[in-house]
Amino acid sequence: MTKLFTGLFLLVLSFAAHAQATTDLRSMTVTGGKTLAETTINIGKQFLGKPYVAHTLDTNPGEQLVINLREFDCTTYLETVLALSLAANDLADKQDSTLFDQAFHKYLTKLRYRDGRIDGYASRLHYFSDWLRDNERKGLLSDVTRELAGSLTVAKPVSYMTTATYKYPHLNNPAVFKQIAQTEASLSQQSFSFIPSKNIRLAEAQLQEGDIIMLMAARPGLDMKHVGLAVRQPNGRIHLLHASSDQGEVVITAYPLSDYVLWHKHMSGIRVARLRPIAPLTTASVNGN
Repeated sequence: MTKLFTGLFLLVLSFAAHAQATTDLRSMTVTGGKTLAETTINIGKQFLGKPYVAHTLDTNPGEQLVINLREFDCTTYLETVLALSLAANDLADKQDSTLFDQAFHKYLTKLRYRDGRIDGYASRLHYFSDWLRDNERKGLLSDVTRELAGSLTVAKPVSYMTTATYKYPHLNNPAVFKQIAQTEASLSQQSFSFIPSKNIRLAEAQLQEGDIIMLMAARPGLDMKHVGLAVRQPNGRIHLLHASSDQGEVVITAYPLSDYVLWHKHMSGIRVARLRPIAPLTTASVNGN
């Protein structure tokens, strides 16, 4: 009886969360831009001041799509803004709330999960280098780091999750641990381009508003420390639009990106990606047919 009650209670919570997310989504004013990048920045700025809250994807007993437009960590902020931008870019009629809601759900799932399919905890793209690799393969974005001034090609072993399992209770399951370890092994074998902290100023003129900025971790075993969006300020410099744990909310950095990374010694540089415009969605493709 207790298990039945618990199951029903969790189901009610799930429905309530979905209803809240739908209400929040439909209350938004989605302002498109002339380009996908402009749309991304317009949408991203709508969340300025929203609180930073960690671990919002880990509140359910089973893996499911979590939509929360009221609070973010750096990853959920980025994924939410990108999914909204892709949905807005693809739908001519942005006032069709049902179709827009479906497109947003589809893109968020596609961005967040390997092959765009939810299949347990390990199907979520936990490492951002894995996120980048998978979403580039899916055609949603392009890694442009190698094209930018000051970039270097390196490799970095990844092992953070399996060596810090106390932070990831799901890894107590041997099958999940094995899946994450396999992902780490795969990532550890690949080389990639990045721009060291001291070279970011050299690349700044080539950065574009709406670029996805992934900040590399200086510590061993971890690939990315933080993520956000490039935004050009009135001073002409590129700053970072992001969900900041230090400031506790979504903000634009007070300082240019190059200075921000240099001053954070736990960061070693950046990788950069750009969204690719996708062919317009049809009603059938939104519904997954």
